[in-house]
Amino acid sequence: MNPFRNLIFLLFLSALVWSCNSKDKPLEELIPMDQASLEVGEKLFQANCSSCHAFNKNGIGPQLGGITKEQSLEWLRSFIQNPTEMIDKGDERAKKVFDRYKTYMPSFSHLEEKELDNIIAYMHQHEAPAENLKAVLDSIWNPIPEKIPMSDLVVNLELISTIPASAEKKPVTRIAKMDYHPVTKDLYMLDLRGKLYLMEGAKTSLYLDMAKEMPDFINQPGLATGFGSFAFHPDFGDNGLFYTSHTEKPYTIPADFAFGDSIKSDMQWVVTEWETNDPLGVPPNTSKHRELFRIDMASAIHGMQEITFNPLAKKGDKDYGLLYLGIGDGGSEGRGHAWISYGATQPWGAVYRIDPKGNNSSNGKYGIPEDNPFVGNDKGWMPEIYAHGFRNPHRITWTKSGEILVSNIGQGQIESLYMLRPGDDYGWPVREGTFELKPEDDSNMVFPLPENEKSFGFSYPVAMYDHDEGNAISGGYEYTGTEVPGLNGKYLFGDITRGRLFYVNIADLEVGKQAPIYEWTVEYEGVSIPLAKLAGSRRVDLRFGKDASGEMYLFTKADGKVYKMASIKE
Repeated sequence: MNPFRNLIFLLFLSALVWSCNSKDKPLEELIPMDQASLEVGEKLFQANCSSCHAFNKNGIGPQLGGITKEQSLEWLRSFIQNPTEMIDKGDERAKKVFDRYKTYMPSFSHLEEKELDNIIAYMHQHEAPAENLKAVLDSIWNPIPEKIPMSDLVVNLELISTIPASAEKKPVTRIAKMDYHPVTKDLYMLDLRGKLYLMEGAKTSLYLDMAKEMPDFINQPGLATGFGSFAFHPDFGDNGLFYTSHTEKPYTIPADFAFGDSIKSDMQWVVTEWETNDPLGVPPNTSKHRELFRIDMASAIHGMQEITFNPLAKKGDKDYGLLYLGIGDGGSEGRGHAWISYGATQPWGAVYRIDPKGNNSSNGKYGIPEDNPFVGNDKGWMPEIYAHGFRNPHRITWTKSGEILVSNIGQGQIESLYMLRPGDDYGWPVREGTFELKPEDDSNMVFPLPENEKSFGFSYPVAMYDHDEGNAISGGYEYTGTEVPGLNGKYLFGDITRGRLFYVNIADLEVGKQAPIYEWTVEYEGVSIPLAKLAGSRRVDLRFGKDASGEMYLFTKADGKVYKMASIKE
């Protein structure tokens, strides 16, 4: 902890990031600020901006209170429309924001100038909050000062497919999850914008069109909304059942897990069971489907990016046919409702474990396994929950030895990999990695753990890195294939936004300790190349996949290309 540097940071953030000597006329004379414009602006802000920005404190991005009084209208329009372009052109203020948050804000080039002005008019109604100097001085400037070392691991990539574009501009796809058919072992790829594809070499065939099947389906404003995840039942060949998650508009129908009247919902996540009488058909007959449950979310971020079955479970095992779901906090902390995801009495910020074929849940549409850790308690803890205290459980995977690993996307400082234990509390929103958070101040800042930390009973990551190294952990897999033996014993993962590639040795993963992380690189067509350059985008949007044989893949939303890890450079 370095109070002097933290003071410099405070002054830097408050005086430099948004400083501007604007020569424009007062904003009120440049754009409409009538009631109708402000109402439209509020709706657009909530849909496009509020997931990352607030007006009273910093979140994923900087707080925006007072910015319209310090920046010109031209600058505001340009930055909202294309922040990456402004950063790359060397705009001083845009670069300072990037240096502080170390990530590229998505482009909103689809918004018309009138819509931009409506957003700016709404922002203009909010004053800058007072800075909490004491909190800044007490925080830890650089929580993990040690840099991730570069290993000598170089993996040769082989292009196997390009998924059909779902947009004209980058990212041309929003491909997010790969999995395989339990019978044919064919690979399937999901695009968040609404489509699930069968991959047959370089050829793709449409398997499920969520927008066509679900009239209330939405995939805006992005940020992992849309067609979230899919999972084939392990008995799919016999029962024809598979499962999906997707987003719909708020209040489409009453949610099974809802907020009180005082909290506004921006979105609903829905879990659906589909039944086909032709498990080998492409596309399948999907006329028969039913909803398992739906849950309200405070914003568009941190929804339900993972649903999956234990691939190691065999018939007769307690885990066989049980569905695991990773449910984030829905951005509730950023909306000022940190308590929403705090504790096992709340349905948000948790990993669920349910029996989709059972019926002893509150709504009677799915089952609660009798060995779930909170079954039968008298404290109001939810029996669906297997473990809790997550901000955004991105991927749930199993190692060869049967350990469950959960990658958790962090807030302002720490990206974490957890070893899942039933009933454990991983601390969000009052812990991030091995550090304390104070959501009432600013969840971008982390603090030393208190002296009585053991009394709280929190569990901690088995590996973690800070935002000097990356911004959002992309969960991966333990390599269990045979074609690239040099990857044996490694859990391969990376950073979503920057596209950096990491691994930990499985042997180093131990509850109560943090395993060392190593960086690795790739070659394509004999040339060493960063993924950002290979994808043609500063924002890589990296994801990983694994096939039935344990071979591994990586792919990027930016260009829709899917690569197989083919060999190691000797």
